[in-house]
Amino acid sequence: MHFKGSMTPHERWLALLHHQQPDRVPLDYWATPEVTQRLMEHLGCETYHTLMERLHVDYLVSVSPRYVGPALPADVDAFGIGFRWIDFGTGTYSEAVHHPLAQYGSLQEIKANYTWPIPGWWDYSDIADQIKNREAYPVRGGGSEPFWIYKDLRGQEQALIDLVEHPDIVHYCLDNLFELAYQNTLRTLETILGKVTVTYIAEDLGGQTNLLISPGHIREYLFPGMKRIIDLTHSGGAYVFHHDDGNITRILPELVDLGIDILNPIQWRADGMDRQHLKEQYGDRLTFHGAMDNQHTLPFGTVEEVRGEVRENFRILGEGGGYILAPCHNLQPVTPIENIVAMYETAYAEGWY
Repeated sequence: MHFKGSMTPHERWLALLHHQQPDRVPLDYWATPEVTQRLMEHLGCETYHTLMERLHVDYLVSVSPRYVGPALPADVDAFGIGFRWIDFGTGTYSEAVHHPLAQYGSLQEIKANYTWPIPGWWDYSDIADQIKNREAYPVRGGGSEPFWIYKDLRGQEQALIDLVEHPDIVHYCLDNLFELAYQNTLRTLETILGKVTVTYIAEDLGGQTNLLISPGHIREYLFPGMKRIIDLTHSGGAYVFHHDDGNITRILPELVDLGIDILNPIQWRADGMDRQHLKEQYGDRLTFHGAMDNQHTLPFGTVEEVRGEVRENFRILGEGGGYILAPCHNLQPVTPIENIVAMYETAYAEGWY
């Protein structure tokens, strides 16, 4: 039994990950920079941390190494992928516009012409400083999302074609990307030993109705590398936060068997992602994160509809613990501020066990 408000955000997350009931449902926050700025202005908060305290958010403190490798041109990352800022009216986003491996038609050409980043291009020495004065909060560090990078290296259409026509290229590139992610995770875990709460092991494999990639290809290209980093995470005393949009029901049992601990984003309007079924089927093995609908309810619903969905998620996913409330993706600028505030105020007021 816990007294009201007696737990820190870190303790709330750990209680769920140990399949115990915390003092209240933890809250998390995902939003675009434009939304965060508007919220800060609306609520009179001068810093991000002050905003999180105002909304009672048990947010993750993310740590990452500092790039110290070869000098990069403007808007080009360490992989040579070029980006451009796109204005969509109410904000901007960064989109890959140069794909450095798109020009090559064979594995031999890639090996002859492309230089992979190496772990030594990143400095981990100041990671500990990134969590100073945030010791009460859970920490996110390390993880992997290699196919996300691969599609930008080859171009999205070619990356999907490669799964069938160029398996040698896919295996070679993903092996390199997984190894870099493994070393990043290892060095992060070792640098702040015992202080990483979760690693972020992700892939966007689901669409609104079905998988975007066949289960066979997922098993062949992604699961072995994911399993290696999942095992590393657990050996380092941390847990696996797995992000996967849309309907992933065809591979979810295998993801659970691989060892994921937290499932995000619970996009329950997607086919097959019924919250009651997920809770009944996997509630003893998974912690659920998200489930506040960002397709309809938050951007287009009323304040009362938002409050109702908070209560519905508490009733279904939060029963007995095992749920972290958050939007099922980044809050977008179209979302009314009143709906965002109502979500967090309702969740804080009514989420106590």
